Amino acid sequence: HHAHLASVLAEHKHPPGEPVIGVIFDGTGLGLDHAIWGGEILVGGYSDFERVAHLKYIPLPGGDAATMRPYRTALAHLWTANIAWDDDLAPVTVASSEERTIIRQQLEKRLNAPFTSSMGRLFDAVAALIGVLQVVTYEAQGAILLEAQVDPAESGAYAFELAASPGTGSPTLIDPAPLLRALLHDLRAGVAVPVIAARFHNGVVRMICDACIQTRQNTGINIVGLSGGVFQNVTLTQRAFTALSDAGFTVYTHELVPTNDGGIALGQAVIAGYKTLNGEL
Repeated sequence: HHAHLASVLAEHKHPPGEPVIGVIFDGTGLGLDHAIWGGEILVGGYSDFERVAHLKYIPLPGGDAATMRPYRTALAHLWTANIAWDDDLAPVTVASSEERTIIRQQLEKRLNAPFTSSMGRLFDAVAALIGVLQVVTYEAQGAILLEAQVDPAESGAYAFELAASPGTGSPTLIDPAPLLRALLHDLRAGVAVPVIAARFHNGVVRMICDACIQTRQNTGINIVGLSGGVFQNVTLTQRAFTALSDAGFTVYTHELVPTNDGGIALGQAVIAGYKTLNGEL
């Protein structure tokens, strides 16, 4: 995730020694705490970074297997948010009673269920909850089909909670539980799927803005870089760029270098080069 940040900074020829806010959203990346990162707000540059906020961890039942079965990720998000697995929910009905029992045991006992803060997995979970799909055949299929559903005229937004993490100096937790409850309320009330999909995207945009404003208040930093595979989502990227710009930020997005893993090598090279020149390697 540091490499994602360095990649977008290098593309924009950002000077060394000037930290920026990095919104790094993707599917899977090993974190410094050995959890699976993917929903990170960083402050840093080429030499180092601080993780100032992240999507609240969920246990991922089956690890990589859950990436191919979004309904599992949806069940994990519901379990973490203390939302019942009711029979009217698509991810619940697609899993057999036996599988649900096994998944619940994995979640409760942390058996083959590594923690993840992945934003990509949240997109998968939402796609499963609203019935877009339950099993994928290629990477990011859930997010792609979810974006395709968005009603461009809908301006409503579901809310995340930004909560202080236990422990002094710990990152802010970005909790999707309120968003999930509001989404399920709309789903059960018969709100159209394109409206729900739009409110989810708008909610992510609003959360990005809120987290960046909070970070600016704490650091004085006014530049934001957006990177990671989730920002291949054109709807999300365009709306986040507009919202952040309207809030007074200078925003870096990828224009030449891939925002997904195709851009990581550039970031790694820049970090290594900077540290070599400064005697850190």
